[in-house]
Amino acid sequence: MIFKGLQEDIDAFMARDPAARSRWEVLLCYPGLHALIYYRLSHKLWKRRWRLVGRFLSHVAKLLTQIEIHPGAEIGRRLVIDHGTGVVIGETSVIGDDVTLYHAVTLGGIAPSVDSTAQIGQKRHPTVEDGAIIGSGAQVLGPITVGVGARVGANAVVTKDVPPGVTAVGIPARVAMPRDREKAKEFVAYGTPVDGPPDPLVATIHNLREQLRGMAARIEDLEQRRQEQEQDDMGQGSVPRFSARNS
Repeated sequence: MIFKGLQEDIDAFMARDPAARSRWEVLLCYPGLHALIYYRLSHKLWKRRWRLVGRFLSHVAKLLTQIEIHPGAEIGRRLVIDHGTGVVIGETSVIGDDVTLYHAVTLGGIAPSVDSTAQIGQKRHPTVEDGAIIGSGAQVLGPITVGVGARVGANAVVTKDVPPGVTAVGIPARVAMPRDREKAKEFVAYGTPVDGPPDPLVATIHNLREQLRGMAARIEDLEQRRQEQEQDDMGQGSVPRFSARNS
């Protein structure tokens, strides 16, 4: 039955969005939930090979919700699309249970061939496993896997697999190991912990800058000592080496 999971979908929004004050508010005012209802209808039509009707219904849903979900995508239970505007979920995307997506997320395809006919029926879009969180503006591209409980930070660009339970941040996305693995299992809005690990690339640049500062300070110290030594030599009446060579 199409609406069998509606109650648990609403409960999922209530659990993960502190702004939700009542189930009626979620039902009437949340475009993420509306997009899911349209998707489940269009997906049923797609499975029954009423492809044009399914695509048309998904197009209507996009106009009404600003969320584009291809009816061919496979979506599990209790998906929460928070805010939602600009979300795109491609045809061969697979989404597990209890996943959270924020606005402007793209689950897009990277085609292995320029021949569009050769791509029909091929896996081109990501698989997002149970409990993963994809932050706003993130682009997850290609037939890759975002593992169970993984997080993708806001505005990250992901083109490689993300292992389970870790956070991927940056452009291109790099895995940032959590400081506390138990805390990493907790739900974090937008997939970006405030006190979480920094972008590995940013951390590397920061370390290089600190090393350069240390080297510059060392060179300045050595230069100062050389000047002081030259002044002591001149004060003691020693003959500079260049004068000795010219005499």
